[in-house]
Amino acid sequence: MIKVTPADIERFVAEDDDQPVVMLNLLRFKADGGRQRYFDYLAMAGPIISRYGAEIIFAGDGATALCAEPGQSWDAVALVRYPRRTAFVEMIADPAYAVADPIRMSALEEAVLQPIRTMTR
Repeated sequence: MIKVTPADIERFVAEDDDQPVVMLNLLRFKADGGRQRYFDYLAMAGPIISRYGAEIIFAGDGATALCAEPGQSWDAVALVRYPRRTAFVEMIADPAYAVADPIRMSALEEAVLQPIRTMTR
């Protein structure tokens, strides 16, 4: 999955608790320059992300998986904290983001966007 659909957004917002949310990004780049295109996307999207109060709290390259089924390793991962779920939705609706997002999509073979929160008992 690379493109966020209206059904994805509806489900995502339905779980909004008006608390910060961290989005785990699992990224697999296209072989034909996908990594560089993703950096081009980040250069465009970085200021937009900041405008919505979000911050990249970690980004790193995936190393060889220690324990995983074939095909479950990722080229890169990122953790992005948003002040609330609606900030993410507002960001992807921003016209400036609409210019950057096709670059992201052209860079990725596969991606997972997984909202995460602090684990509780």
